[in-house]
Amino acid sequence: MTNHPKIYDILGDLSGLSVLYDEPVSRHASLRVGGRADALVVTENEDQLIEVVRRLKKNKIAFMPVGNLTNLIVRDGGYRGAILWMRGLESVRLLPDEPAGDHIEAQAGASLSRMVSLAAARDLTGIEFCTGIPGSVGGALWMNAGAYGSEIKDVVSTVTVIDGGGERKTLRRDDIPFCYRASNLPADVIILKAVFHLVLGEGAAIRGRMAEIMAWRHEKHPLQYPSAGSVFKNPPGLPAGKLIEDLGLKGMRRGDAQVSARHANFIVNKGRATAQDVIELIELIQEKAGKERGITLETEVVIVGENP
Repeated sequence: MTNHPKIYDILGDLSGLSVLYDEPVSRHASLRVGGRADALVVTENEDQLIEVVRRLKKNKIAFMPVGNLTNLIVRDGGYRGAILWMRGLESVRLLPDEPAGDHIEAQAGASLSRMVSLAAARDLTGIEFCTGIPGSVGGALWMNAGAYGSEIKDVVSTVTVIDGGGERKTLRRDDIPFCYRASNLPADVIILKAVFHLVLGEGAAIRGRMAEIMAWRHEKHPLQYPSAGSVFKNPPGLPAGKLIEDLGLKGMRRGDAQVSARHANFIVNKGRATAQDVIELIELIQEKAGKERGITLETEVVIVGENP
């Protein structure tokens, strides 16, 4: 049963708040699948987000923060509660007065590409590995995004969050138990922003490395179709894509969802795929990896919501 009338009563008086009620997530998710969310909420600043969270908690309405909707699958039955879309928190700025080097502060809803572009414009190095990753700063921190031997934990200095009690709190890098593809922050924490410590480099080399990474992504990744990026975490010592290819699943389809013929750790939407099509492929891959190789494949994508 939908909660959107109740959410309207709870949030309707907040000035400047943007809310889409009974909204199909498929309109916004990078994979172009997903059922309806009771409410898709966009706040215009951190204080407003804190107030939204306070009201939802007080009224026992489920909610979850999301970044660019790049690694989220909402089941076709939809999400009962409020999805807090962080795109209203998108500031990225240089903090030149910080000691011991140059720092960039980025809010959770800012795209990684904006942060990478600002760093390159100021000849700052350390974040080039994020070139071409389509997610948000908050999502990258939550999952400790990484590529080419580097991870977001390597460059983060502090992270400001809303803690489980609804209070704003700043954590130092060493306060966060990062590991492979996880920050291990408590589930009730919401990331607001972070400060990243970069160092001065050689501009031509930085931009050359970025161009090299983008060329590699265009060559290897199926960017011509909607996707959610890498579906699975790499098991120890083995790229997930190589494992899936070796299992003979490259090109496998369920409806319009397909294991990419270009990179087997991507599932692409060839037209009118449903969330269920994608989930069935994920489960098929996990089952075959377990039966034939004894490997448990964990997803990078987050799956939430109700079955139809």
